[in-house]
Amino acid sequence: GLERGAKNQISTFSNFITTINQKKEGIGSRNSPTQLVMPNIKNVRDLPPICLDVRQKQRISIDTLPQELKAPVPPEPSLPLRTKTVKDFQDDVEKAKSSGDWRAVHDFYSTTFDSFLEINAAFKKDTSSPFNTVEDSGINAKFVNVVYDALLNTPQDVQKSVLKGVINGLLQEWKGPRTKDDLRAYCILLQNPQFSNTSTYVIYAHLLRQIAALTEADHHFLAHWSKKISQRRFKQLVDRLLQFISLRLFPAKPEEFPPMVKCAWWIPSATKVLALFNAANSLVTPPIISYTDFYNSTLDHIDLMEEYHNWQCYANSHRFSFCQYPFIISIAAKKVIIQRDSEQQMISIARQSLVDKVSRRQKPDMNMLFLNVKVRRTHLVSDSLDELARKRADLKKKLKVTFVGEAGLDMGGLTKEWFLLLIRQIFHPDYGMFTYHKDSRCHWFSSFKCDNYSEFRLVGALMGLAVYNSITLDIRFPPCCYKKLLSPPIVPCDHNALVGICDVMLDDLFQIMPELAHGLSELLSYEGNVEEDFYSTFQVFQEEFGVIKSYNLKPNGDKIPVTNQNRKEYVQLYVDFLLNKSIYKQFAAFYYGFHSVCASYALLLLRPEEVEILVCGSPELDMSALQRSTQYEGYQKTDPTIRYFWEVVLGFSLDLQKRLLHFATGSDRVPVGGMADLNFKISKSETSTNWLPVAHTCFNQLCLPPYKNKKELKQKLIIGISNAEGFGLE
Repeated sequence: GLERGAKNQISTFSNFITTINQKKEGIGSRNSPTQLVMPNIKNVRDLPPICLDVRQKQRISIDTLPQELKAPVPPEPSLPLRTKTVKDFQDDVEKAKSSGDWRAVHDFYSTTFDSFLEINAAFKKDTSSPFNTVEDSGINAKFVNVVYDALLNTPQDVQKSVLKGVINGLLQEWKGPRTKDDLRAYCILLQNPQFSNTSTYVIYAHLLRQIAALTEADHHFLAHWSKKISQRRFKQLVDRLLQFISLRLFPAKPEEFPPMVKCAWWIPSATKVLALFNAANSLVTPPIISYTDFYNSTLDHIDLMEEYHNWQCYANSHRFSFCQYPFIISIAAKKVIIQRDSEQQMISIARQSLVDKVSRRQKPDMNMLFLNVKVRRTHLVSDSLDELARKRADLKKKLKVTFVGEAGLDMGGLTKEWFLLLIRQIFHPDYGMFTYHKDSRCHWFSSFKCDNYSEFRLVGALMGLAVYNSITLDIRFPPCCYKKLLSPPIVPCDHNALVGICDVMLDDLFQIMPELAHGLSELLSYEGNVEEDFYSTFQVFQEEFGVIKSYNLKPNGDKIPVTNQNRKEYVQLYVDFLLNKSIYKQFAAFYYGFHSVCASYALLLLRPEEVEILVCGSPELDMSALQRSTQYEGYQKTDPTIRYFWEVVLGFSLDLQKRLLHFATGSDRVPVGGMADLNFKISKSETSTNWLPVAHTCFNQLCLPPYKNKKELKQKLIIGISNAEGFGLE
C-alpha cells in the first residue's frame, strides 16, 4: 500500500544525495567547498562564495537598484507543450484520493519538476510570450499554489519524485547567463513546501546557493517578482529561510546535516536570498509584512560582538557577518551591540583621561572618569545646557547627575529623573525650539530663524546621551525625524556635505501636519483647472514673529503658476521645503549634536524605526507582563499584600500605571526588551503601615509596607506615585 498524508515524514535522501569537498578530475581547483551530486553525473557547476562589501553598500544594494537594468538577454529555448489546467490537476488529485491510483498525479509531478524547461512549460501563463519585464513574472501563481498545496498530501514516492527532479534541475550544466525562464524556475522552486523539512535541507541549500550567486540584474528581477506573492505565502517563505538559518546554527540533531566546515556557505547563501525578500518587501507601500518579521531571534544567542568585530575589521574581505544584513538582527540584539560598543568607548575615553593625568604627574580623581553634571532644579535647562557645552570633551564618559541641595547618589535614578524633567521643559511650546502639533501629537522643529543654533546641537547631544547611557526618553518626534537622523548614519568627513537631508514624501507630512497634507492631497486629485481655480504659484508663505515672509520653491517660483501638469512637482517641492530646507540649520545642529555622542558604525545597523525605539522605548504598557516577570524580596507572590497590589495596579488607568512606572523606575517608557528587561522588584518594607511606599529608581525597586487591606494599599500607593519628585538618602 502507498502511504500518504502530511503527517508522514519525508525519509532522508542520503541514499542518493552526497556532499563532497574534493577536486573533480579534469576540472582543476575550485573555490566551492561542497557539491550536490547524483551517481553518474559529472561536471557539476561550482558557484563562488557569497560575500558583500557592506561598509560601502551599508544596506543590501538591491534596495537602490534602478527600475530596469540593461543586461544581456539570452534567447529563451522553446518550451514543451503542456495543456493541463488547474481544474484538470484538481480532478486528477480527487480521482487518486478516491481510487488509490496515484499514477496520473505521479506522472505530472515527476515530469513537471524534472527540469527548468518543464517547470516553465507547466506554470508559465503563456509559453509563447517572453515576459521579460520586472512587473510581470509570467507565472501562473494560482496553478503553482494549487500544485504545492496538494503536494504534501501525496504518497511518499510522489514527493520523492519532485525532489529528484529538483536535483536534476540544480545539477544542470549552465552555459552563459541565466534566461528569464531560469529565473522563473528559481522563483517557483523557492516556494516548494517540502523545504520546511530538515531532511531536504541539503537540496534546499544548493537551490539557495545558486540563487544567491545570480547576477545583480537577475536579483533585481527576482525581488520585483517576489513582491507579487500573497502576504501569507510571502511570510511562509521568509519563515522557512529563518528556520533554515536557525537550525543550521543550532541543529536539534547535528547528525542530520553535514559538518559545518563542509557547508559554511549554507548560512551566507540563505541570508542573501532572504535579503532579496527584504528588498521585495521594501518595494511595496505599505510593506507586505512588518520589518520585524525578518528578525531572527536565534541570533540573540550568538556572539554578537564577534559578528560586529568581523564586520568592522573584515568589511572588504570575503568574511561573512550577519551585520552585513542588519534586517535579520532583532532590535534587542542591536541594542546589545550598541550598549557594548558604548561601554567600550566609555572605558577607552576614561582610560585615556587617566593616562593623561598620570603623564602630567597629577593625582588621579575618580570624577575624571565620568561626565559629571550638576544642576539646580530651579534653573534646570540653563544649567544643563551650560554643563554640556563646557564638558563637550567628556560626553562619551559615563553620565552622573547631581541635583544641587539634594543628597541623592546617582546610581542611575537621578540620571533618569534629569532626562525626564529636562525633556519636559525643553519641549514646552513656551521655550520656542519646537512646535507641538495637536493633530499628530508630535513635536517638530521651529522654522524661525535665529543667530545661534547651538541649543539645537545640545538637544541633539542630550538625545545621544540617552541612547549612549541606555535611557529611554518621552520624546514625540515623527518617524521622519529618525530617517533624517540617519542621513547619513556616519558623519561625513567633508564639513560642507549636507546632513539631515532625506527623501520625503506626502506620507511623511501626514505624520506631522495632517491637515496641510490632506489639502495637498486634494490638490493632486482635483479634477478641475488647477491654475484657474487655485491661482497658486511655486511660492510658500510663513509667519515669523508676526511677519509674513515668502519663499520661492524654485528659481522665479513666484512667477510660475501651479497647473494640472506641474502640481506633482509643486507638492514634492512644498514637502521638501517644510521638512528639509526650512529647518536645515536647526536640524543640522541637532544632527551633529546627536552624532557627537553616538558616533558609531553600529548606527549603520539601524532602521529609522529602530532608532525611535532605542530613544523612546515603547509607550505600550503591559502590566500583566510586568507582573509575570516581577521578583520579590521578603514577600511571596501569594501573600495578601502582593495580591492586593496587583489587583489595584491592573485596575489603574493608563495615566496612573505610567505614574507608577515612573515612580519605581524613573521613566514611564518600556525598554526595548519589554517589561521583563526592567528587572522590577518588590521588597518588603519593615516600617509602619502609616508610611508611604518608597522606590529605589536606580535598581527599579519598590519598597512596600505590609498594608492590611486593599483600600489602604490603594490610597497610600496613589499618594506616593502622585508626589514623586526629588531624591534623598535613607
